[in-house]
Formats: sequence, structure tokens, C-alpha cells
Amino acid sequence: MADHPLAGEHHPSPASSAATALGPLLLLPSELLHEILIRLAVPELLRVRSVARPLSSLISSPDFRRLYHLSSASSGPGPAAAWLLLFKKLPPRDAAIRGFHGPSGRWFRIPVSAILAPAVPPGEDLYFLAASGSSFLFAANGRRELVVVDLTARAARRLPPSPLGPRGTSSWRRFGLKLVADPPGSSRFRFLFAELVNNTPFLFEYRSETDTWRQSEAALAEGATTPASPDGTFLCAAHAGPDCVMVYSGPGAAGDDAPLFFRPRFPNAAGHGGDRLHVYGDGCAAVVRSAAVDDPATTSRVGRVKVVAGVELYGFGGAVGGDWELVAAVPGELVEGFRKPYAVMTGLLAEREGVVRLVLISNCRGAWDLVWLSYDRARREWRWVPVPDWGGSKGLNMAGIAVSSTFSRLWPAPSSPSTTSSSSHQ
Repeated sequence: MADHPLAGEHHPSPASSAATALGPLLLLPSELLHEILIRLAVPELLRVRSVARPLSSLISSPDFRRLYHLSSASSGPGPAAAWLLLFKKLPPRDAAIRGFHGPSGRWFRIPVSAILAPAVPPGEDLYFLAASGSSFLFAANGRRELVVVDLTARAARRLPPSPLGPRGTSSWRRFGLKLVADPPGSSRFRFLFAELVNNTPFLFEYRSETDTWRQSEAALAEGATTPASPDGTFLCAAHAGPDCVMVYSGPGAAGDDAPLFFRPRFPNAAGHGGDRLHVYGDGCAAVVRSAAVDDPATTSRVGRVKVVAGVELYGFGGAVGGDWELVAAVPGELVEGFRKPYAVMTGLLAEREGVVRLVLISNCRGAWDLVWLSYDRARREWRWVPVPDWGGSKGLNMAGIAVSSTFSRLWPAPSSPSTTSSSSHQ
């Protein structure tokens, strides 16, 4: 399946032609127009706004924005309420993020090359770390620095080095970092990551508002006596299979809100033994059990591959310092739907507003496959949405993946009539 270009990637029709083509649509009552437009993905709305000036004022109005954001926030517990974002390793001049939109079941191309150009020299090796709201964070391997892209402002800038100094892309671990729009819906953000420094857990935090870093040594949590705040952040400072060091930051932590660390254990042997992949994120852990099978593409046992046999989700039960507790297991009939052969697999885990999202990325004979699952804690319900291939996964040199439930709420300010753009806001 081909990905869909965004506004500005090809020449729009003149406003007069668009108005003529949309004539019957413009005669509809505003309430009905709202119902039609809120069903579009953000990139589609931006394209409609760019080619149809009669609809631009309606789409940009505060009332419609509010209606669209509410619709996005309540669009369901599963992947439909979020975006899957993937970055393919290309020269900076061709850099683009692919975004999969759950409700429409389609991929969109989000061009970022023109935005990155002033901050990233030619030939730089980029890796996509995280996304939140309008901010996309990249690590530059050559210059060993961080670069943030603001899609709303269409600007990119380099962050000052962290207290640990310049870091290459291999130094950043997905389970140990988080990007947070703060406050939600704004272009300001916080970037947090946890690391072991001389075997001691530390939390590092960057605030865009002050353009400064802060580092804090984590204190050992004394048992499961500290309640976890909904505004708190869990990061994995280190892990080796089922063994990990978790760092918690937020209200209820040690004195002056200093971070806490602890080493949770899985019940019995749930996280140990056999072929298991452990994925950590936002105070959750997913254990993916696999089984070896004969590769249907070969006749030799040398070519054996794996298939997923089961997926379990664990959490802390609302307390900091405790052990892992089983939350739910993916039903067997759901697992059967995505049991495809693979050779290697990794994962991404995130939770927002009571919905846990798990992405499994696997490769078999050079072809990538994506499995997107979500678990709604309130409904105790698992969902799986098949992610179609956009036509570029064979031989894909993947350079970062993220899930963002705030991307659909991004709303760039409308351009002035005298301003033209060579690429989309999003």
C-alpha cells in the first residue's frame, strides 16, 4: 500500500477551481460539514485547508478545533486514537517520517527534510527517538547531539549537550527515555532519560522553556509504599532480559520530588526461561513468548524461524517500588491473527490515559512486519489493528519508531495569505 502525500507535496489547484469543485459541499449546513470533516485525518484536513479557501476559516476556527480534539480523544481505546510514526534512514535532504493513522488505515508521508536542513549538515546520520505533540526528537550520530523538529513552527534546532556530554545514536535506549509536551498541546516540551552512572541510577531532564538540563541522583524506594501519580514518569535505566532498574519521577517521590529507583521482579518464573522478549515503557512490561518452527521458505532445519506464542502485560498496581503484577494476557485467538515467521524482533510500549499500546517490530528475510496492539485498562479489552505495508518495507533501513497519541491533537496556526510553503505543516 502506498503512503499518501501531505499538503504541499504536489501543486494544489487554484482556490477558484477548488471552490467550484466543492460548490455542492459548501451548500451543506455547518453542522453536517463538521460531521464530515472530523472524520478526516489531520494531514487530510491540512490539505483541504490548503486547496479550499472557503473551508479554511471553518477548519481553523476555535469551535471546530475543539470539536476535532474531543473527537480524537474519544475515538476509541485502541490504535485508532494514536499514530504510529516510523523514520526510514535516508539522506537529510530526503528525510521523511511515515505516519500510520488508525481510523483511516492509511500511511501518510510527513516531510521533515526542509525543516531539518538549517540544523543538520549534509551527510549527517539521523535516528528518530521520540515524538509528542508538535515536537519530534532526533539524535545526530555524526555530531553526537540532539535535534528537535517543531512541526507547528516548521523549525529545527539543536539541544545543548546533556550532563553526560555528547552522545551517539547507540547511547540512547528507547526504554529509558521519554518526550513530553508540557503543557499538553503546546510546542514546549520536557525530555527525560535515565542512566546508570558508575552503577548509580540518575535522571536527566531537559526543559525547552529554559533550554537547560537538570540531573538528579535517584534514591532507593523503600518497598511498595509510594503511590504512583498519574503525572509521574517511569523509565528503565538498565535492563537485561527480565532484570531491570526502574526510575520513577513525579509527585510522591523522595524529598523535593527527587527520583526513586527499584528493581522489580516478575512473579514466579513468568519473565524467565525459554525464548522471551521483554519490552518496557511507562511503568509497564510486555513479555513476548516465542516458539521455534521450520521456515516454510526453506527445507533445511538451519533455516528455522520463530513465531509469537503468547503476549503478557505486567504493571505495578499503582505503587512505586513493588514487583511486576500480571495485568492481562493477549487472547490466543488474537495472537493467531499475527503469528508470522520472524528472525529478529524488538518492541515499543507506551501508555496514555489508561490505554497501553504495544508495537512489535520483526524482520524475516529482509522484510519488516509491524504488529500494533492496545489494551484498555477500564474495559479490560485487547485490540489489534493490522498495519498495511506502504510498499517500502522490503530492505527497510529503519531508523526509529514511536507512538504518539497527541499527534492528532496537533494544530498548526493557519498560514497568512501571503505565505507559501513547499511542504506540509505535518
